[in-house]
Amino acid sequence: MATHNDFGKIVEDLAAEYLQKNGYKVLARNFRFQKAEIDIIAEKEDLIIIIEVKARSTDAFMLPQEAVTKTKIKSIVTAANHYLEEFKRNNEVRFDIISVLPDEKKKLTIEHITDAFEAFDAN
Repeated sequence: MATHNDFGKIVEDLAAEYLQKNGYKVLARNFRFQKAEIDIIAEKEDLIIIIEVKARSTDAFMLPQEAVTKTKIKSIVTAANHYLEEFKRNNEVRFDIISVLPDEKKKLTIEHITDAFEAFDAN
């Protein structure tokens, strides 16, 4: 049986593959700054896209994207700002969520939520 961390890695790999198949260039995965982590940083059409990947084995309690709290958003925004400074990028930034859930046949399905939140949502 897969552990929680194994499931997370599988889901992030699936999300990265999905993004690449849809024309995104993955720039970084699991980018860390202090205690914050960005799951995937990608680029498409001159935009830097910061992607939080969320998965659940069931939607019985909450949808994966509902787990992205104001505190988590603040942490992601802080890490994103650091990434932009460190790599001297001044592109426009978009924040997305990729939600992964099993369907009724236990096949993992992806929902890509573009513009899921904005930097000032964290205030």
